[in-house]
Amino acid sequence: MNKRRILTLAMAAMMLFGTVGCSSSGGDDKKTSGGDLPKIGATIYKYDDNFMSAVRRELESNAKDKADLIINDSQNDQAKQLDQIDTMIQKGVKVLAINLVDPKAATTVIEKAKAAELPVVFFNKEPDQAAMDSYDKCWYVGTVSKESGVIQGEVIAQQWEANKAKWDKNGDGKIQYVLLKGEPGHPDAEARTKYSIESINAKGIQTEELALDTGMWDAAKATEKMDAWTAKFGDKIEFVICNNDAMASGAVASLEKEGYFSGDKFMPVVGVDAIPEVITLIESGKVVGTVLNDAKGQGKATIDLSLNAANGKDVIDGTDWKLDGKAVRVPYKAITKDNIADAK
Repeated sequence: MNKRRILTLAMAAMMLFGTVGCSSSGGDDKKTSGGDLPKIGATIYKYDDNFMSAVRRELESNAKDKADLIINDSQNDQAKQLDQIDTMIQKGVKVLAINLVDPKAATTVIEKAKAAELPVVFFNKEPDQAAMDSYDKCWYVGTVSKESGVIQGEVIAQQWEANKAKWDKNGDGKIQYVLLKGEPGHPDAEARTKYSIESINAKGIQTEELALDTGMWDAAKATEKMDAWTAKFGDKIEFVICNNDAMASGAVASLEKEGYFSGDKFMPVVGVDAIPEVITLIESGKVVGTVLNDAKGQGKATIDLSLNAANGKDVIDGTDWKLDGKAVRVPYKAITKDNIADAK
């Protein structure tokens, strides 16, 4: 009797152990609530990009209780990102949401998506039209790159006209500027660089470029470039134009070391993105303006389209988004001290 009881208890314990073991989930999948939620495989080109970190938070927030979101930091390495995509496909994702490291890699990503018969939603970095047209199950969420440059130029022109008496140091009527550019070849960097200046000139204001170089979207690199430019050009610089806010904050850090923003010594700086750090700098008068790049809208639109694609629906079904061809365009907005509440 005792032996039978011991055997029975042992068998019960083994069954319980086996049940617990089978219920645990392996791997690094990020689980939301239920196992029946559609699985979305997403990548961010690098987590430590100020703007993309905000987009990442919005992806996670909008996917909560709606999707099983697997999200990866590609660490600015295209080969790593392609490996991550392969792994996500193996894990059975229903849709890919990809922030490309290199927009030129879109064709390779599309080939992988096609082979697995998966829809793909690119976001923030736009593939070229030929790549988009090559697959009927791919879409893009982002902006019109030209628009941010045009709006930034309008902000610069408006601020210059209002403050020309103080800012035109040599009295020649021209804006002598330095420009911190993002990643060379990146659609946003090229468009912002080109159209910001064209937009200023379209307002009848002449410009003279003292220096232009890449800061690779990075604050520390921008500080280094600005250090070199202030050493070389000094008070000849009348405006600092930055392709994004991270570089604008880096430029401000450099200028502060040279005594700017103290007393009467001032340098106008402008950026793009409306990240919290630069909103604070606008409030304190150290940055004159930026352009709101809507991280909240881009994150929400990416999840909305991905969920619909995963469920075999029209990608904008049940949403307020509209397609421009195969793209959802989230608009930019000018931000200065006068309308800073809009950015907040």
